[in-house]
Amino acid sequence: MFNNILLMSNSFFKRFKKEEKPHIMEEELPVWEDRIFWVSTLQKIAYPILDNLSKGTLRKNMPYESNDMEGQKFTYLEAFARVFNGIAPWLELGVDNSDEGKTREKYIKLALKSISNAVNPNSDDYIFVVEPKQSLVEVALFAQGLLRAKNQIWLNLPMDIQARIIRELKNTRILAPYENYWLLYTSMIEAALLEFTGECDKERLVYAISKFRDDFYLGDAIYSEGKEFEVNYLNSLVIHPMLNDILTVMRKYGLQEGELLDVQLMRSSRLASQLERMISPEGTYPIVGKSLAYRCGVFHLLSQAALLKILPRNITPGQVRSGLTKVLQKQFSGNQNFNSNGWLICGFNGSQLEFCENNIGTGSIYLCCTVFLPLGLNADDVFWSAPYEEWSSLKAWSGYQIETDQPINF
Repeated sequence: MFNNILLMSNSFFKRFKKEEKPHIMEEELPVWEDRIFWVSTLQKIAYPILDNLSKGTLRKNMPYESNDMEGQKFTYLEAFARVFNGIAPWLELGVDNSDEGKTREKYIKLALKSISNAVNPNSDDYIFVVEPKQSLVEVALFAQGLLRAKNQIWLNLPMDIQARIIRELKNTRILAPYENYWLLYTSMIEAALLEFTGECDKERLVYAISKFRDDFYLGDAIYSEGKEFEVNYLNSLVIHPMLNDILTVMRKYGLQEGELLDVQLMRSSRLASQLERMISPEGTYPIVGKSLAYRCGVFHLLSQAALLKILPRNITPGQVRSGLTKVLQKQFSGNQNFNSNGWLICGFNGSQLEFCENNIGTGSIYLCCTVFLPLGLNADDVFWSAPYEEWSSLKAWSGYQIETDQPINF
């Protein structure tokens, strides 16, 4: 106890020494080690999915764990679409002579072969079967991944595979989304079709944007899935990342609704600021709302904000990287979230099936890969090259000055 008090006292008085750097509560590692850790963690999570799908053995070898056995129909598509969605920006960097570049080459080849098997009706791992509505979610996440890796993945696919993908995207048009954020799934698929073919169902593309602009988001209100306010990570997991990517395509093609992009990016920047503040000094975060089995995927929007360089001015790329690294270390530096064969297990930090909603199964939880979006930035980008920096809650709990949580005036 005395040592703790002494540490706190020293920390307090250090604030008055102008030449000293802010107190760091853990050992600093060279910044390049952060990126190595991120890439190795990405491989640890993604390899079993991509390796098996590329060999046509995903259905055979991937276990299934859920409170609802019905989800096994689409769990394989879930797993692949969510892994691919998260690692696509990293793949988009392409191949170079560095060790990481050579590793990336391996994963680009795995992704290309995996996609070829996934859309081949003659493959044991043909996983694009139009099942109940859930397949709409996964096809949309896959389409978003294709948009994020257009040059390295889409343009390197054989024309017959591209044609099969287009067919699978269009097959989802028989599925009617729920009248809520699910509208974004149909919109995302049509945005991908517009980008890759120059044509789309404009009504399905535009309707979701109109609903969010004119109904779900009035002023700077936060959309909730239900009629009553509920604290959850839904805006980060799905809504804002999809709005950002859909509107980017719409603006590119001169659609009037694309004018919402500027306001949408401001909203994303604001939410990114709040997400950064949710990372505790220990690398934990609040366990509120649904879908917590997605683990660090709840920081999807914060990672996307770093990738798109729309972080607010009151937080730096260095502190975001440092905070997210701490989160990744907390959840994945050990093996508590993997089974003996390297597959993710259902839970939050360990095997906790009771922690999962009925619609969550083994494939679902691979949405955690969306945290890896900043790997789409070059290694010399400031996000990776900036020195270690304490993130907001670590600064606050250490007693240092920190700005208030500031809203955006729309």
